[in-house]
Amino acid sequence: MYDFIIIGGGIIGMSTAMQLSEAFPDRRILLLEKESGPAHHQSGRNSGVIHAGVYYPPGSLKARFCREGNRATLKFCEEHGIETRICGKLLVATNDLELERMQGLWERTGANGLEREWLSPEGLREREPSITGVGALFVPSSGIVDYSRITRAMAETFEQRGGQLRFDQEVTGIRERPGEVVVRTRSDEFSTRYLISCAGLMADRIVRMLGRDPGFIICPFRGEYFRLPEARNGIVDHLIYPIPDPAMPFLGLHLTPMIDGGVTLGPNAVLALAREGYRKSDVSLPELARLFTYPGVWRMLSSNVRPGLEELRNSFSRRRYLAMVRRYCPELTLDDLQPCPAGVRAQAVSRDGRLIDDFLFVNTRRTVNVCNAPSPAATSALPIGRYIVDKVKEQVEVG
Repeated sequence: MYDFIIIGGGIIGMSTAMQLSEAFPDRRILLLEKESGPAHHQSGRNSGVIHAGVYYPPGSLKARFCREGNRATLKFCEEHGIETRICGKLLVATNDLELERMQGLWERTGANGLEREWLSPEGLREREPSITGVGALFVPSSGIVDYSRITRAMAETFEQRGGQLRFDQEVTGIRERPGEVVVRTRSDEFSTRYLISCAGLMADRIVRMLGRDPGFIICPFRGEYFRLPEARNGIVDHLIYPIPDPAMPFLGLHLTPMIDGGVTLGPNAVLALAREGYRKSDVSLPELARLFTYPGVWRMLSSNVRPGLEELRNSFSRRRYLAMVRRYCPELTLDDLQPCPAGVRAQAVSRDGRLIDDFLFVNTRRTVNVCNAPSPAATSALPIGRYIVDKVKEQVEVG
């Protein structure tokens, strides 16, 4: 029997495993992952941004975890020889309405204790000659990194401390009973005193395996990116973000200088037609039935008709997609939009149709389950892992 089993080999699962092995050095700890290696999904398919905490309500878990995570990520990377670049983020207003919204972000960043600077159009042009706007908010503590590399380093540390990794182990069933939790996979069965799940796109499925009604459903939103040609690699030095529209549930298309030297544009947010629907052609009829028989999905779609249609049009029209980013970077052309792998975001939607915006946990006597880990989850992986370990300690103390 194991003392702890973690389900999920993304960055949150690996962070939890690594920190659990430090907190309980003499316990048997196993991590199960259904893929052939770590970080195959959200952790390895994102913009690579080290967020500062610009958007998040003061006092929320998002705000707290992001601030702590920004510092912890940089420290971890320094200790493990992982390249980072603190390039700063520019949130660019392109009209007077966005300038008014930027004032709200100015106040929120102040409430979250972030260093920031208000830039005039001239100040913006001085920092980024290719970017046009009527003003910008500069947040210097944002940066870029390869989160797949961080996840692999966490896995290495976990194994060095005696932890066990088992890949190609898709969980098919869970039974919680007095004194233990039994986890079945397609090929094996494991017993543990305590279970932690960090299952991302499969989070609601794990809770249902425990015999619980999760009270939410995971909606997969595909984020489609383009990569700029190598000749455009120097087009920006900073992360370039639009001022978010409060009517839209996500942050909008941004230009991101990646740690490998390239520049990506995106992502949008389109409801995927399969749980791991990375391509438009990925369609799962069982998953569609699951989504469209859940009342919260219909309520969510009906309350986001305009933004949903906008995102869908942008998905099928490179010209419309380009027009969104040309508002602040007018020199880009259709030829600059080159193919790039998409990501899929696991978004928890409540029964009443709300897009759950903060971290969500559903726990039982012997399990801790991460059910919603929205952006900035990768930035926040170390404090989230620490938070989970503290919850596990509470369970262990009860006995």
